[in-house]
Amino acid sequence: MKKQFIWIMSDSTRYDMIGCYGNPIIHTPCLDALAGEGLRFDRAYTTQPVCGPARSALFTGQFPHSNQSWGNCMPLGADVLTLGQRLHEKGIPCAYIGKWHLDGGDYFGNGVCPPGWDENYWFDMKNYLDELTPEERVFSRKPESNFIPGGIKSEFTFAHRCTDRALRFMETHKDEDFFLVLSFDEPHDPGLCPEPYCSMYLDKKWEKNPAHYDVLKDKPLYQQLWGAGGIQADRDALEPMNARLLGCNSYVDSQAGRVIDRAHELLPDATLMYTSDHGDGMEEHCLWAKGPTAYDGIARVPLIMAGPHVAKNKVYEGVVSHIDLPATVLDYMGVSVPRCFEGESLLPLMADPDHTPHRDEAFVEFARYEIDHDGFGGFQPMRAIVTNRYKLQINLLDEDELYDLEQDPHELENRILHPEYADVRNRLHDRLIEWMNETRDPFRGYQWQCRPWREDKKPSWAVDGMTRQRKQEEGGYRQLDYMTGLPMRSETRVKGES
Repeated sequence: MKKQFIWIMSDSTRYDMIGCYGNPIIHTPCLDALAGEGLRFDRAYTTQPVCGPARSALFTGQFPHSNQSWGNCMPLGADVLTLGQRLHEKGIPCAYIGKWHLDGGDYFGNGVCPPGWDENYWFDMKNYLDELTPEERVFSRKPESNFIPGGIKSEFTFAHRCTDRALRFMETHKDEDFFLVLSFDEPHDPGLCPEPYCSMYLDKKWEKNPAHYDVLKDKPLYQQLWGAGGIQADRDALEPMNARLLGCNSYVDSQAGRVIDRAHELLPDATLMYTSDHGDGMEEHCLWAKGPTAYDGIARVPLIMAGPHVAKNKVYEGVVSHIDLPATVLDYMGVSVPRCFEGESLLPLMADPDHTPHRDEAFVEFARYEIDHDGFGGFQPMRAIVTNRYKLQINLLDEDELYDLEQDPHELENRILHPEYADVRNRLHDRLIEWMNETRDPFRGYQWQCRPWREDKKPSWAVDGMTRQRKQEEGGYRQLDYMTGLPMRSETRVKGES
């Protein structure tokens, strides 16, 4: 059996923008059918709800704070390897087609194929713009272009041209093992798409839920500033529908469907996966787009898998994280997962979701939205832990948050100071600090531990008093110990001990 993995992803698609997640107005028949064939993960979370950092974790196996791309327009660290590099060195053809956002350039990228990926299929947004005239470039960035007389043609869109290249790669490599990524920029603004998609939701309404009435009382100040306009608005009169986003989202489904259909015809051994980098606030909690929060509308994403190794017509209701997907790909391809990876393979869970245990936690982080532009509050360091029942979010420069998702699924009541939640809050907090230490979070320090509600924690210049060096990859360079100049014996040790 050939090992062929097709990874399809969109941008800004929140979990309930896919019909199989229960939203009756959403039209995504192709992805819904894929979920019917395979496994839908009901509670998957991004590592960071921002385009670039989310991708950095997805394609390196390390959280954004570990791979150094913790804001948009920030390149990966020089010593960080991508999935393409790791698989290419094993002789496995790899293609990345679409939005990359990890080269440190502007929004569109630099048009240069990174190591490990097949340059014959590389096609980022800079390459797309290079195919257009100056007038067409401007046209492609205007939302109103959807409604020119006669409409735009599908062939003009970035999504269509990316899909064409993906189909060619599948045809060329149909008799080989391969790893293919098809990364749409759509439905992200400007949401360019042809009819009938661009008009599909103009006469529909996005059903409001209690989160649309949250005016952020007892919530962090930065959220109140972010949602200031919405707080002052009449929430009863609010119409949260984003017809352009949803129309383009359905168009993306049609393009994904082209790949899914061809895979069914051509690649019986292939595993297909669909996800999104992050969600969109859609005016819940008075917030829009994405940014420094772990609210479900922004941080929870769709995740669907199907193929010969995947359970059929199943739903996994537990929490999973995007950080697990790179390890899953390597495991599927028969490549050992490096020690530096900070997730674990979902392959056993994919085969038997009813009886395979998986850790009940996902971590979400934020530091800065991007370095080119101000916005989203500037530096807003945040770390969060999500479990099946609870969500704890530490906002280093602001108020913290705790939600009981069983009692309060819409995350309306911040229970961080409620005495009856002190034990569970502190337990989650301890685990969050432990994770920051495990992953060598460069932002860690006593400030994360000594929160106003944590009276048992005291500030210390030494913090935990530990030295934490990088985990050595097999056959890799062993870092030297500062005290001896010799290779370290233990990666984590009391500071000053060799």
